[in-house]
Amino acid sequence: MAYEVDLNSDLGESFGAYTIGQDEQVLNYVTSANIACGYHGGDHNVMSRTVKMAAEKGVGIGAHPGLPDLIGFGRRLMQVDPEDVYHFVLYQIGALAAFARAHKTELNHVKPHGALYNMASRDPEIALAIAEAVYHFDPQLILFGLAGSELVKAGRQAGLKVAEEVFADRTYQPDGTLTPRTQPHAMIHDPEEAAQRVARMVLEGKVQAVDGTDIPIKADTVCVHGDSPQALLFVQKLRDSLTKQGIHIKRVGTS
Repeated sequence: MAYEVDLNSDLGESFGAYTIGQDEQVLNYVTSANIACGYHGGDHNVMSRTVKMAAEKGVGIGAHPGLPDLIGFGRRLMQVDPEDVYHFVLYQIGALAAFARAHKTELNHVKPHGALYNMASRDPEIALAIAEAVYHFDPQLILFGLAGSELVKAGRQAGLKVAEEVFADRTYQPDGTLTPRTQPHAMIHDPEEAAQRVARMVLEGKVQAVDGTDIPIKADTVCVHGDSPQALLFVQKLRDSLTKQGIHIKRVGTS
């Protein structure tokens, strides 16, 4: 049996004079880039530059819409209703699509960011608002969502192709959700451990939760957070380890 998986990273999150991540180097190893659209990170210059770099490297370009929370990097919970979510997701996708068009390329996917992503993983109404915004912009776009989550279900309900996402640098709760960053042991800092966990997710369809139990999981795409100081090392180790185990690294949506 042939195994393959997409490798993605959240990029383009620098803003003005502030540099976040190692985007240019990370783009050499991933197959999909989720590019911030100005709400939680990024700005018009960074968006344009990141789209251009991704296109030149043949990396799939995705919009990475977040909550309107630049100060909190989109990771703080906010009280938002589905109508707001629908409109600000549509707005952000459109903004990034303009830069893609200017650079003679196109969007491949959409992946919500941070708190919005986590909200959509649990809340069916928020999830459906995101899915409908993606569908109404372009029904050919692929929606990235936490494996087994409400967002994945909403994407299918809306008629979208979905990619179930797993995380290389995060731990899991027994219900399949990510351990909140506010809790101990939410992050995995050892790239070797991360690579072993991801290989098991792809090859066995299982991951060990924080309580030691195994939970089922589907891995279409693997995320490494681009804002981590270890992002480049993580993605290098991950790609090398998966390739050595016979797992083909391939962009979602390509034949």
